[in-house]
Amino acid sequence: MAKLPMIIQGGMGVAVSNYCLAQAVCKTGNMGVISGTGLDAVLSRRLQYGDPTGELRAAFDAFPIQEVAKRVWDKYFRPERDETKPLLSKPMPSIKPTNAWFELTIVANFVEVWLAKRDHHAPVGINLLEKIQIPHLASLFGAMLAGVDFVLMGAGIPRQIPAALDSLSRLDSTDYRLDVEGALPGETFNHTFDPKSIADWGLTKIKRPKFLAIVSSNVLATQMVKRNVPPVDGLIIEFPQAGGHNAPPRGQMQLDENNEPIYGAKDEVDLAGIAALGVPFWLAGAYGNPEMLNEALAAGANGIQVGTAFAFCEESGVDPALRDKIVQEVIAGNVTVQTNATASPTGFPFKVARIKGTLSELSTYKQRNRICDLGYLRTSYRQEDGTVGYRCPSEPIDDFLRKGGEESETVGRMCVCNGLFGTIGMPQVRKDGFVEPTLVTAGDDLVKIQMFVPEGQTSYSAKHVIEVLTSKLKVGVS
Repeated sequence: MAKLPMIIQGGMGVAVSNYCLAQAVCKTGNMGVISGTGLDAVLSRRLQYGDPTGELRAAFDAFPIQEVAKRVWDKYFRPERDETKPLLSKPMPSIKPTNAWFELTIVANFVEVWLAKRDHHAPVGINLLEKIQIPHLASLFGAMLAGVDFVLMGAGIPRQIPAALDSLSRLDSTDYRLDVEGALPGETFNHTFDPKSIADWGLTKIKRPKFLAIVSSNVLATQMVKRNVPPVDGLIIEFPQAGGHNAPPRGQMQLDENNEPIYGAKDEVDLAGIAALGVPFWLAGAYGNPEMLNEALAAGANGIQVGTAFAFCEESGVDPALRDKIVQEVIAGNVTVQTNATASPTGFPFKVARIKGTLSELSTYKQRNRICDLGYLRTSYRQEDGTVGYRCPSEPIDDFLRKGGEESETVGRMCVCNGLFGTIGMPQVRKDGFVEPTLVTAGDDLVKIQMFVPEGQTSYSAKHVIEVLTSKLKVGVS
């Protein structure tokens, strides 16, 4: 690999790590990363808010098949939309999606990467979550059409991704084996994506990006490097202090007095063992400060991945008013972060920032009527007739039970999908005028972001984050 960056920006939330943030980080010579989560809905909603800067139009004009781009644009572009009315919905992902969903997903990922790659020569990455499986292939293909340099994936074991990247780079029909609850022994369910069935791309090959697996243990790291075919190109070792979804503790889940998962000796990572695997690696989760950068380099890492500090900088996708409020609340010492064991429909521990007026408050949580209309965190399950169905413990409880779910699984569940769209200022408005509440996720380091706020100011830039992180590099380190 060519010279690798010391700092990788985290691929956070739904469009928190947007093209603006990734581009700003890239312009410092480090790796900017866009979040690939839910980009089909992100693009459809951006178009409904209009295109005041003309950036979306420029990206659409660069898309290689203009007929496809035009269909997406014409479907969702609503510059005169009544903001008191519901946003136009987009198709739900399923094992056999419609062509309209494929086209929207491909275009959305192309647009985000294309915009992130403008005006610099640094590498751009895309971050996806293994547990959101169905969108992977179309998302990756769209990103690859725009020349994405790296793919980063965790929140599960992304064994299939390296081979999928090989296949997609040749524009071959590609299968992705889905995790389906209740599948019979030996029974498999595949989602298939054939680029050539969508359009004649006029290409025989596209650039294959490098793949970095996000893992939290030596066992998984060894599997991805030594036993995966093809192997990964590098690793990001993520500790449970990181924001978003965390790997659950190994062994039986135990909670402390604050109802947070207890991590112990089994969850520790032997960094010497990681270094011995012989691939580049970065450390993530509470590594976003100058001292921890030096520690990571001393342990043999190429550097660090930093999320929370970038999540609340001026270029991030967080709604500006919410972002400013959170920064000021942090400075005042009024914000805490909980590792919530029940919030996410996935069952993974999920970091929730306690912010007034958001889903972190019980009163706000109780005001919301359950609905699942984005569907990213649904679980695929085998129906009695052998087909695949979808259920979510955050959907209406009667619907979940009718689909074979257990009532105990619904307790405390939040609609992470809709909540994260509130974070970026794009909440759905229901027919009765109810606006979907916001859910803010951040790492444990949220309480320390004041170190990035210059004296006399109330906000900070991505460039300043890099300057602070590298301000105490030891002599001889570069």
